Amino acid sequence: MYRTGIGYDIHKLVNGRKLFLGGVEIPFSKGLLGHSDADVLLHAVCDALLGACGLGDIGVHFPDTDPELKDISSKELLRKTRAIIDAKGPVNVLNIDTVIVCDEPKLAEYIDGMENAIADTLGILPDVVNVKATTTEGTAPDIISSYATALIEVKGDLR
Repeated sequence: MYRTGIGYDIHKLVNGRKLFLGGVEIPFSKGLLGHSDADVLLHAVCDALLGACGLGDIGVHFPDTDPELKDISSKELLRKTRAIIDAKGPVNVLNIDTVIVCDEPKLAEYIDGMENAIADTLGILPDVVNVKATTTEGTAPDIISSYATALIEVKGDLR
C-alpha cells in the first residue's frame, strides 16, 4: 500500500539565533525563532511523514510546551519521527520532495548537504530526497517557510 503526506512550516527570522535548514547550519546574520532549533524544512518533512501514516503532526508528538524539547535539534525530531512511523509500519520512504521559501540567504550551495542530511537521518538514499529553494519576491523578507511531500510504502498495517 502506498500513501502520501504533505507538510508545511513557517518561522520568523530573528537576531541572536543560528540558522538551520535541512539539518545544515547556514551562515547568516539571523536564525529562526522557535522552541526547537526551528528548522522549517525538517519540520515540514516530519509533518509529511506523519501525515502519510495518519499520525497527526509534529505539534502532537513534539509540543512546544515540552521543556525537554527546548532548543532540540530538528534532526533529532526527524529521527524520532522515523521511529514513530516505523513503529506503525514498517514503512519504506520512497520519496521526499521539498521546497524552501525565503528571500535570504541564498541556498543553492547548501542543497546537496540538506538532501544528504535528511537521507542520513532517515536512513534512506539521498537520491530519493529532493530539496528546492525559491523566493517570496520580496513579499515576506522576515520569514522562512517550507513545504514537503512524502511518498511511503507501508509494509504492514498502519492501524
